Amino acid sequence: MTTIFAIETSCDESAAAIVRGRTVVASIIASQIDVHRLTGGVVPEVASREHLQALGGVIAACFAEGGLGWADIDAVAFTCAPGLVGSLLMGSMAAKTLALVHARPLVGIHHLEGHIYSAFLSDPALEPPFLCLLVSGGHTSLVAVEDHGRYRILGRTRDDAVGEAYDKVARVLGLGYPGGPAIDKLAQRGDPRAFALPGGRVESPFDTSFSGLKTAVLRLAEKHRLQRLPIDRADLAASFQRTVVETLAERVELALAHTGYDTVVVAGGVSANRGLRERLGQAGPYRAVFPPMHFCTDNAAMIACAGVARFERGFRSSLDLPVQSRLSLEACDSLYQCLPVP
Repeated sequence: MTTIFAIETSCDESAAAIVRGRTVVASIIASQIDVHRLTGGVVPEVASREHLQALGGVIAACFAEGGLGWADIDAVAFTCAPGLVGSLLMGSMAAKTLALVHARPLVGIHHLEGHIYSAFLSDPALEPPFLCLLVSGGHTSLVAVEDHGRYRILGRTRDDAVGEAYDKVARVLGLGYPGGPAIDKLAQRGDPRAFALPGGRVESPFDTSFSGLKTAVLRLAEKHRLQRLPIDRADLAASFQRTVVETLAERVELALAHTGYDTVVVAGGVSANRGLRERLGQAGPYRAVFPPMHFCTDNAAMIACAGVARFERGFRSSLDLPVQSRLSLEACDSLYQCLPVP
C-alpha cells in the first residue's frame, strides 16, 4: 500500500503528515493563529518566517509520531498552489530537498484538491462521482468531482469567500480573529430569525455573493450604535450564520439535482461549522460527507491523501515545479511532468 509523506504551508499552518492508503499514520500541525491574532489577520511576511522556524521540528515530530523512516516512504507530496507565495516557497523548498536527498518521487498537490481528499480520511470507501462544496477563508466553490483528478467548477463566489465574510462580520461584532469559530459559538445562543438579512442571490444558480450580507450586518450594527440602541450580538451572529448556511444549502441542493449525484462532500475550514453540518447533515435524498473536525482546516494529511491518489495513477512532478499564488482546480494536471497514459 502506498505511503506518502506530505508538507502543507499554503497559509499559516506548518504541517507534515504520513498517510498510508487512506489511513493517517502521523499528522503534526504548528498553527500560527496566536501570532496573527495580534494583527487581526495573516501577515504574509510573518507567516513565511514562522514556517521557516517551525518546519524542521514539525517534520521530525511527524516521523517520530509515525515510527517510520525514509525506507517506508514511497514519495513526497507538497502543496504548490494556490496560496501565499512566501509560505508556499517554504514548504516547496523543504519537500524538494527531502525528495532529492532521499531519492523519492515528488508530487505537487493543488491545495483545494487536498481539501477534497480530506473527506476520504473520514470515509475511506468514498469514490467519485460526487459534488463538493469547498468553503474556506479564501474559496467558496461548488465542484463536480467527476473522477479522481477530474473537476468541473459549477459555481463560485462573486466576491467574498465564506470565511472572509465570517472574519469581517466577527470584527464588526468585536469577536476577534479567526471569526468563523467565534461566530459559530456565539450563534448557538442567539435567535437565527431575529434579523432579516439578504441571502446574496445572483443570476447564476450555483454562484454566491456575500458582500451584500456583510454590508447589511455592518450597517445594522452602525445604525444601532448611532442611535445608542443595544444590539444582541448573539442574535445577529445567529441570523448571519443562518443566512449563510441557507444560501449554501440551497446551492448544494440545486447542484445535486443538476448533476444527478447523491453525495455531497463539504470541505475546507468552514466545513467545521456546526450550523452547516447540522443543516446539510439532515436526513434527506442525499448523503453529506464531512472531514474529521481536526482535518477541516489546513493540514498535511489531506495533501498526503491526495498525493496517494495522484502517485498511484502515475502522476509525478518536476523538481523545478514553481509555486503559484493562483491556479484553477480544473488546471491541476499542469502540475505534473509525467502524466499517466490514458
